[in-house]
Amino acid sequence: MIDGRQIRAARAMLGWSREDLLKASGISMSALLRMEGALADSRGSTLNKVAKALTLAGIEFVTRDDGAIGVILKAQNPPDAPQ
Repeated sequence: MIDGRQIRAARAMLGWSREDLLKASGISMSALLRMEGALADSRGSTLNKVAKALTLAGIEFVTRDDGAIGVILKAQNPPDAPQ
């Protein structure tokens, strides 16, 4: 399960504002603020929308066996690169 720190870090890596993530995920500002602030457990469906939007943008969420968490921005292929 991803947490608010990962969401904030992912937005920063992408250069996204909260509004950008709202547009990409279709959730409300209040839900995002709760998620990023860890003020309450978010509904699984809402969290899934955020995770999907960030993943489609190139973010990979990392959780290691030792409990460390993070995010990775996957390399993007240039438009003319072979797929």
